[in-house]
Amino acid sequence: MSMSERLVSAYERGALKSVATKTELAKFKAAARATGLKDKRVNIRLSSGDLNDIQVKALEEGMPYQTLIASVLHKYVTGRLREGA
Repeated sequence: MSMSERLVSAYERGALKSVATKTELAKFKAAARATGLKDKRVNIRLSSGDLNDIQVKALEEGMPYQTLIASVLHKYVTGRLREGA
């Protein structure tokens, strides 16, 4: 049985429990909202190093890198992104 099959089976049995904290859940909800509201496409140029760092950070956060970029930009324009936060 493959890993994905074992995960699906465990999920269907109700054997999986969330380990996310309330803070993490709030972060995921905010990212989902930012992702769900997209209605325009934008192309930007980034340095290879910045893109690599963003992709690594997105992996650490458990989200696609485009979602991370959209979330950061959304927080910035709504005043919820602060230096040192």
